[in-house]
Amino acid sequence: MVNERRPDDMKRITTPELAKAYIDEQIALLREQVGDKKVLLALSGGVDSSVVAALLIKAVGDQLVCVHVNHGLLRKGEPEQVIEVFQNQMKANLIYVDATDRFLDKLAGVTDPETKRKIIGGEFIEVFAEEARKLDGIEFLAQGTIWPDILESEAGIKAHHNAGGLPDDMKFELVEPVRILFKDEVRVVGKELGLPDNMVFRQPFPGPGLGVRCPGAITRDRLEAVRESDAILREEFAKNGLEGKVWQYFTVVPDFKSTGVKDGKRTFDWPCIIRAINTTDVMEVTVEHLSNELIDHLVNRIIKEVPGINRVLFDYTPKPPATVEYE
Repeated sequence: MVNERRPDDMKRITTPELAKAYIDEQIALLREQVGDKKVLLALSGGVDSSVVAALLIKAVGDQLVCVHVNHGLLRKGEPEQVIEVFQNQMKANLIYVDATDRFLDKLAGVTDPETKRKIIGGEFIEVFAEEARKLDGIEFLAQGTIWPDILESEAGIKAHHNAGGLPDDMKFELVEPVRILFKDEVRVVGKELGLPDNMVFRQPFPGPGLGVRCPGAITRDRLEAVRESDAILREEFAKNGLEGKVWQYFTVVPDFKSTGVKDGKRTFDWPCIIRAINTTDVMEVTVEHLSNELIDHLVNRIIKEVPGINRVLFDYTPKPPATVEYE
């Protein structure tokens, strides 16, 4: 039986040897659980789902069907990258679904963060159900749930789209081979599985995507401001040697406006908040302090290049008291 809880005496996976032992154990458990049936995997291209995919490919091979859903809340260039890495390079059995309009239409006017997460999570399940009905023999749904997801859900801090059961009318059984691991352990396992560094050490990205970085009711123009400012931030971190050094960095565009001036005329636009943080287990987070020169350059680029932004702010708050994401 697959472990549901992290054993109290479980040794932290920090070495290739410990990772290999975990991989061997999981492959045996996965083969026992799945048998000769097919598994449907929500493949976002993030660290967790990529490691789950690699584990399942080793365990059950072409019984795995990967589905990449573009819900319109992905980062700039992300769907194309997922197709390139998994379909073209890894030759995975990949189905690509563009469900942008479907997700954004359902999210229109919804302001409550928990409701937004539940809509996104519920819609994901529906999309997978539709894809599963087109396939024969699908009995399992694989997910990249990790241990902090479980702990935060149990503590009532936030609902995680991948930390709960499926609706009663669905016949899938869950496959969660990394659910008892912390994020740093998932990376060590991924490295041992032979996944490329740019995937293993890629900064984490939440299941609800940019939806949790667009607080309040999501609009397409504000979502685009988040996407474009995030792309600038990632580009500048890479140029300045911070990619891979800083655990996670992103932008948030909240749903309020303030007065500004551009070309001698009044503007009434959104602020853009920059967050850059470091952690090992996601339970505690420290802030990465950027140089004044880099902050000035980021402000200049975001203000000039992203429509609808007239202020740039920097979030210095650690966790606790703040969580990683804004919603």
